Amino acid sequence: MNPVAEEILMHYGMPRRSGRYPWGSGDNPYQHSGDFLSRIDELKSQGLRETEIAEQLGLTTTQLRTQMSLAKDERRSLQVATAKGLREKGYSLNEIAEKMGFANDSSVRSLLNENSEARMNQAKTTADFLKKMIDEKGMIDVGTGVERELGISREKLNQALYILEMEGYPVYGGGVPQVTNPGKQTNIKVICPPGTEHREIYDFDNVHSVKDYDQILSEDGQKVRPAFQYPESMDSSRLKINYAEDGGIQKDGVIEIRRGVDDLSLGDSHYAQVRIMVDGTHYLKGMAVYSDDLPDGVDVLFNTNKKVGTPMTDVLKKIKDDPDNPFGSLIKEHGGQSYYIDKDGNERLSLINKRAEEGDWGEWSDHLPSQFLSKQSMTLIKKQLDLASADKVAEYDEICALTNPTVKKALLKSFADDCDSAAVHLQAAALPRQKYQVILPLTTIKDTEVYAPNYKNGEQVALIRYPHGGTFEIPVLTVNNKQPEGKKVLGNTPKDAIGINSKVAERLSGADFDGDTVMVIPTGGKIKITSTHPLKGLEGFDPKEKYGPASTTQPYKRMKNTQTEMGKVSNLITDMTLKGATEDELARAVRHSMVVIDAEKHNLDYKRSEQDNGIASLKKKYQGRVEDGKYKEGAATLISRAKSEVSVPKRKGSPTINEDGSLSYKTADDLTYVDKKTGKTKTRTQASTQMAETKDARTLSSGTPQEEAYASYANKMKSLANQARKEMVSTGKIPYSASAKAAYQNEVDSLNAKLNVALKNAPRERQAQVIANATVTAKKQANPDMTNAEIKKANQQALTSARAQVGAERKPVIITDREWEAIQAGAISESKLTQILNNADIDSLRQRATPRATTALSTAKQSKIASMSASGYSTSEIAEALGVSTSTVSKYL
Repeated sequence: MNPVAEEILMHYGMPRRSGRYPWGSGDNPYQHSGDFLSRIDELKSQGLRETEIAEQLGLTTTQLRTQMSLAKDERRSLQVATAKGLREKGYSLNEIAEKMGFANDSSVRSLLNENSEARMNQAKTTADFLKKMIDEKGMIDVGTGVERELGISREKLNQALYILEMEGYPVYGGGVPQVTNPGKQTNIKVICPPGTEHREIYDFDNVHSVKDYDQILSEDGQKVRPAFQYPESMDSSRLKINYAEDGGIQKDGVIEIRRGVDDLSLGDSHYAQVRIMVDGTHYLKGMAVYSDDLPDGVDVLFNTNKKVGTPMTDVLKKIKDDPDNPFGSLIKEHGGQSYYIDKDGNERLSLINKRAEEGDWGEWSDHLPSQFLSKQSMTLIKKQLDLASADKVAEYDEICALTNPTVKKALLKSFADDCDSAAVHLQAAALPRQKYQVILPLTTIKDTEVYAPNYKNGEQVALIRYPHGGTFEIPVLTVNNKQPEGKKVLGNTPKDAIGINSKVAERLSGADFDGDTVMVIPTGGKIKITSTHPLKGLEGFDPKEKYGPASTTQPYKRMKNTQTEMGKVSNLITDMTLKGATEDELARAVRHSMVVIDAEKHNLDYKRSEQDNGIASLKKKYQGRVEDGKYKEGAATLISRAKSEVSVPKRKGSPTINEDGSLSYKTADDLTYVDKKTGKTKTRTQASTQMAETKDARTLSSGTPQEEAYASYANKMKSLANQARKEMVSTGKIPYSASAKAAYQNEVDSLNAKLNVALKNAPRERQAQVIANATVTAKKQANPDMTNAEIKKANQQALTSARAQVGAERKPVIITDREWEAIQAGAISESKLTQILNNADIDSLRQRATPRATTALSTAKQSKIASMSASGYSTSEIAEALGVSTSTVSKYL
């Protein structure tokens, strides 16, 4: 601190804690705070700006403002003491005003107001409270939202922290890694006991919240159940295995459950992807459906491709030695576990643990991934990319037509982010009635047919499974909704499932019936999907038999990074297809991809597969190139390079919007560091993508016509994003109207209350991230050999559990019609409205700001849907009869 600041602060000190003279001494009892404020006024009179004053005093602008606020509070506090003392001596309000130099007695009334005095002392009271918390708990999170839990303003909390800092309690900032978003972090601010070093805040076990969140109660006053409870186990005497020779191979992975058994109920679902623990040591995994013809004494029938004689313990999966995740996969956060009342009237945990259930699959994104579309005809590629561009342009025009500038800016920012993402992910517009559906097996349906009640009987549909190898993996089937087995297994109105036989599943790159999904696209008319004959090189190929543990006696390295390896081989197949590879070459790459996708799960020798299939030579031929005089391999076309990772210097803060609408990033202060092992200076980096970092998508292209079409689309998205940001910067502020606030006072109060609830979640979410990080760190230390997939699952499980533990749940601000009127009338200030919009559901906000025509079905039509469903009509038949979409029918059902 410079000498000027030191001299001022020595005289000013901190309220009642330091300083050259005792507080209250001298003719003017608040002379010291007055000295500080007078000095500030003097510097201002010399023409110095706030930043210059702060610099001269050796403070940041935030510290300067805090010092000034404290000085004003201290001066007023002593004024209150003086006024009270005079009042106790019997002086009238007017006499007190005269003695204290006030123009009238209203100032004295204000000083004697108890609420005013309490607000004035909030900083000191809060500092005392925090000191008590630190003594009890240690390091305390004081980041965004904590002030709302304490019922004070952020300014008062900052003052309290400043007081404590002056007493030796350090305040440090840092970041908690977001366990489910690699590379991103949640900012934290922590106040610590004296003597704590900055690095200690990263020992997350020791960072605590102001409030004790572990006693969260529900609205009825009961303690909330944890998100996940250790599963109940079923006795194996209730289970029968249907082996390959008995027909199990045709329904491999399907769990048939006796209907009407309380502890095995699927709830309102006809089907679900589940886990069921057996004998406390093993578990079943697969798609569960009801069955009405199970053998006596059997409640669960499990279908497997294992041969007769295989012990039950080898058919089932062994549970993991992890009390938080014995199945090695995540259970649905809401509705994944359920309860039933047993025969004695006691509440018991069901045996069913759901990963997903009916209705979950149909909600997936319905865009067209480049992995599929880039391998189709140029006509279809251009058409769908042009439609996607046109949709974005129309959305931009709608947003620009908005009259509320604050809402307009919020939607422009969201739109720009969406466009940037669209350029990277290269997803085209969906085809009519295209939907994701989960597949279930039917043993009596033809190889050329599909049971699909969400589609018209007799029409043709193409099925695409991801990761998608090529057009040789696309079966085109005829919908047969009269199929008896389909009706029996799935019913007439499944929300998001279709039935196919095992031979069709095999063509879908060996799809299983344990929760695998396909994208269903109706064909015919103007929709032409290219489907070619299956590759001969894939006939009879079984990756588990060829490269499983039983296929060799030689030890080999187990895969730990399926996602990375699958990305590499998927990129290779894409590049090979675009560059005209032969069928034999494609078969080699696809065989290897089939090994890679199951290598981690089934312990396959993927390195031997890589050698046997000559993957190195394929990479050299189709991905090898010379750049800057150096030979390189890897993603070689725009389609594969767009999402390929690239390292950039570590960035900090929010990006700056340039004049052309593009973004500029500030580099981190700690950009370089010395590696302790090597002693070399290194640069900190973070991950980005090649498409995000290039201004022109054509720099990523190898020159094929397909890439040119996608490059044009990506550049259009980048241009729209920049255009939106330029418009955002030039958009003004909303005119605030005091009269509108008075007219809509109830709505203003309601919006403020909703915002307060939304913002109060921030400390809980931080604490959940802190707990989750500590949990996963402990797991990794106990099991250093955890694979990337296991770590990812552990991260998700830990965060779900931690959020439930502390009651962290994002509750977006839901804006009513009347509240929207208040916003449009200017009843909310821009700063407050910006906060509200940042915490509102963006899709709901977009719908309000740019309403599209939506019509609810009449009561008569809703009744007709119910009656037709009860009469056995399929979803598509009901939709056709009412002239609505199948998704509308599913919604009302």
